[in-house]
Amino acid sequence: MQNWLSSTWEANWRSFQYFNLYRLVLAALFFLAIVFPHDWTARLNLLPSPLMFGLTGGYMLVTVAGLLLATHWQRRFNSQLSAQMVVDVGVVSSLMYLAGGVSSGLSVLLLVSLAAASLVGRGRLVLFYAALATLAILLTQIYGIVTKDFDESSIVQAGLISAGFFATAILARLLGQRAMVNEDLARRRGEALGNQILISQRVVERMQDGVLIIAKRGVVSHCNPVARAMLGLPGEDGQVELAEQAPILARALQAWDKDGGDEGLHFCGADGRELRARFERTASFDGEVLVFLDDVGRIKERAQQLKLASLGRLTASIAHEIRNPLSAIGHAGELLREERRGEMQDRLLRILNDNVIRLDRIVGDILELGRQSRAEPELLRADEFCASFVEHFNATESLSPGIVLLKEMSPLNICFDRSHLHQVLWNLVSNALRHSSRSHGAVRIELGSSHGDGRVELHVIDDGPGVPENVREQIFEPFFTTHTQGTGLGLFIARELCATNGASLALAESSAGAHFIVAGRNDTCLLPEPNGARAAK
Repeated sequence: MQNWLSSTWEANWRSFQYFNLYRLVLAALFFLAIVFPHDWTARLNLLPSPLMFGLTGGYMLVTVAGLLLATHWQRRFNSQLSAQMVVDVGVVSSLMYLAGGVSSGLSVLLLVSLAAASLVGRGRLVLFYAALATLAILLTQIYGIVTKDFDESSIVQAGLISAGFFATAILARLLGQRAMVNEDLARRRGEALGNQILISQRVVERMQDGVLIIAKRGVVSHCNPVARAMLGLPGEDGQVELAEQAPILARALQAWDKDGGDEGLHFCGADGRELRARFERTASFDGEVLVFLDDVGRIKERAQQLKLASLGRLTASIAHEIRNPLSAIGHAGELLREERRGEMQDRLLRILNDNVIRLDRIVGDILELGRQSRAEPELLRADEFCASFVEHFNATESLSPGIVLLKEMSPLNICFDRSHLHQVLWNLVSNALRHSSRSHGAVRIELGSSHGDGRVELHVIDDGPGVPENVREQIFEPFFTTHTQGTGLGLFIARELCATNGASLALAESSAGAHFIVAGRNDTCLLPEPNGARAAK
């Protein structure tokens, strides 16, 4: 333990206020004893007199002033406490002198005041208070022996009481120090526990899996937002019955609680998603159960992404090895074409050349997949970028003005890698042009904000037959194509490039033609956002 004389702690104003309240009650009792004398007060010689009224009345006023100061002017703690102790010593010593010295028993009041002051006081002041009380008692008793014929042997009693003052002050000081240390330790542990609870709550809220805490009788005492969305629980705080909101899960929990086992439960959530529930007991006294909800569809999607990533690295390696012999085959075909042969040989050379070009395009697309992670996003003016893109696309494809129509756009920014956005738009507009009527306005590019949520949407719309309903779920898969000359990688690469830039690519519902939406951010260029960001439909 620290040095009990030199150690300090924060001023305890609340305890000091209680101390002043005790002194006020004591002053009121003295005043009442003088106004309404009784047998026990008569023995103390506390008889009504101007001196007694002045002494008790002044003590009461000083005590009230001390209580008000301790409540409304919480400064200079040591000075206020010392002043009140000096007043107590002076008043109690005067009353002892009038009541016949230490034999009156009023010295006990100083013991109480010393104990209270030592509990809230600081450092060596507690010894000062004890010394002050000792001097006051001894001088009062000596003066009484000289002037009022007090018993001379009572000086020994006064000495013993003085020793009690020091013992009381020291013991109260040690007790107060221990109490303050424990209070400080409890406060710091409470703050640490509160911080840990806040961190744990934030971690649980940010988890992508659902977490529920089920109390006894199947009551959901707490759940994170993901679990609330999975089960369709009410948004307001409050305990809900699991059997009312998710009866299948409630029955499975009861069966698990009865029979045990580690098998999970597969069931459909509120929005039709396939979910898996896992149960785990806690060590809490209330016997609460943790329920973890996993989105099976998201797990399958993640596994599919890992599979595609591994497949992409493998195919990129193979494609790199294929490109050199493919170039040799193409070069050999060009040399053969220079030799004049028959019509049959020319036809075979055209087939060879067309397939070499197609294979080279597939190899180029596959190699492009390996460059997705090297994104350098910047804040682009989307309207100016789209205008420049349309001009370049028309010139490259030799299109008449107006076939690819750029709708009048308001100035909006989008955070995207310039080359990636160019490639995404090129794939989308090329597909749209291939399936469109190639008339005026057959392909439209539109720009708009997404309901003020910090996202910008690029819409590519064509007037073609649209995407059949039976292939809508497959158009973003690699190597899926409905065109004989297509590689099946254009839309897949476009979506992966959007995800790399923290954006999304989605096929929107449309009554006529295909309608693709690229949704990116315009308020920040921090990367990446989750791949599952949704575009408005």
